[in-house]
Amino acid sequence: MQPDASLLLARNIPPGGPARQAALAPRVAELNARLRHHAATDVLRAAMSEIPDLALVSSFGAESVALLHLTAMVSPEVPVLFIDTGMLFTETLVYQQEVAERLGLRNLHVLRAQDIADKDPDGMLHRSDPDACCALRKTAPLSQALAHHGGWITGRKRFQSGTRATLAFFEVDGNLIKVNPLANWSARDVIDYMDENRLPRHPLVARGYPSIGCAPCTTPVAPGEDARAGRWRHTEKTECGIHFVNGRMVRQGEDR
Repeated sequence: MQPDASLLLARNIPPGGPARQAALAPRVAELNARLRHHAATDVLRAAMSEIPDLALVSSFGAESVALLHLTAMVSPEVPVLFIDTGMLFTETLVYQQEVAERLGLRNLHVLRAQDIADKDPDGMLHRSDPDACCALRKTAPLSQALAHHGGWITGRKRFQSGTRATLAFFEVDGNLIKVNPLANWSARDVIDYMDENRLPRHPLVARGYPSIGCAPCTTPVAPGEDARAGRWRHTEKTECGIHFVNGRMVRQGEDR
């Protein structure tokens, strides 16, 4: 009987550090070569079969339901990590519960920072240092949760920015493998998929919020503006969350 591919991966990859990153690189290259012309569902099935302790990270934002639906069809047992920053729109929290119930997500984990009272007692850190606020409320709890996983699934897509133009299905992300099953999808593909499957839309999209983050740092977008123009308006900040590129941490966008 052939051993499970995920068990082989776990046995042959060191537990952490540069040695693990170096060992993951050829594995990621092999996955990308094998699946480069495959559909998102094929990428998801391969990832779930061959990457141990895989989790999906979702903001339950404007486009999130497409990837959540795809993943639920392949395996509703995959852990779904949702970060409640304590500053999300009420509509996002209600939508998260609606989508989880509608799709039958059986393994949903809500992440919250444990030290907000000490580091942001008056809830005003987003005004004085928005990067520190994101690090406290979003990055830290996500990093702690991902420490228990071997890889994570994101909704990032090539069309979202120039830095993602060559985005691959699989990447080395520190000690993890990051999976981007929708890398080849266009904005139209996402909308068509949601329409074809009659998936519920985030209620704020119809009210002019094509990109949805925390309530204090998100405003509606006017016709003709960039979809992310409402995020941290009137500041130089444009991104939140953390990703790794070639082993270095870099800030990326909403879809993680």
